[in-house]
Amino acid sequence: MPATAPSAFLDPKVLARISNLELLARTVVDGFINGLHRSPYLGLSLDFAEHRAYMPGDDIRRVDWRLYARTDRYFVKEFEADTNSNFVVLLDGSRSMSYVGTGVPKFDYARYLAACLTYFVREQRDRVGLAVFDEDVVEYVPPSARHRDVILHTLDRLKPGTGRGKLAPPLLRIADRLRRRGLTVLISDLYEPPEAVLDAVKPLRGRGHDLIVFHLLDPTELDFPFDEATNFEEIETGERIPVVPQALRDRYRQLVRDHIATLSRKFTESRVDYAMFNTGMPLDHALFAFLSARERLNRVR
Repeated sequence: MPATAPSAFLDPKVLARISNLELLARTVVDGFINGLHRSPYLGLSLDFAEHRAYMPGDDIRRVDWRLYARTDRYFVKEFEADTNSNFVVLLDGSRSMSYVGTGVPKFDYARYLAACLTYFVREQRDRVGLAVFDEDVVEYVPPSARHRDVILHTLDRLKPGTGRGKLAPPLLRIADRLRRRGLTVLISDLYEPPEAVLDAVKPLRGRGHDLIVFHLLDPTELDFPFDEATNFEEIETGERIPVVPQALRDRYRQLVRDHIATLSRKFTESRVDYAMFNTGMPLDHALFAFLSARERLNRVR
């Protein structure tokens, strides 16, 4: 039986067959790191923070041998990124995220992405947290070095909500909870006007959080490949609208392109890292974007 190409494990449709979310995250992250032609410690601060007692499994290269010579005890050097970084995923769980086109459901792709980022960041010893929202905050796991498994279990049982998505109220409540500044990742389909999206993230930016936005869209939401005239249903309101796709396709595609371009420009002006992801594409694209964005943010810091 021929071996499966490593990149195939990153295909969302293949990942959807893996029932264990931790295994899925480890599969993607291990494949991603193995594919890097640079240090896996990219983004790790070199500013010394403190010592802590050596624990089995710690990298012996980080043992402070001079301190050992003085105390006859093993201590590991910790750095700023080890002790001072909070990482929180803000996951849109509104009804529109349940859309299924030609790729996996947007919400499943979002869960996979959140799990992979959480797994990867925790490997770098950051504290990890999760907030899931629709019209309100529906799940909240505060940032902690011990919460990776809690987050993975939470993501594993999550289903998209039935409410309409509205970014501003839940993001304000989340910002009030996140008292310690850190790196925050928003995963959403951003079905609001760009000005409303920017207003919604202002409380996070105003409290000093570094923000990365992953904008998820299904291939059919980008290309509108439909041919037959039919009634289209607005997924969050249930409103049905008769549409002749061929008459509207070009205009629809232009509106989507304009929406993405405006979001990209406005986020750049606000010093927020933004990336749009087609849910039919491999997850390692999102991880590369995340890592490069974090590297840039660390240089700014």
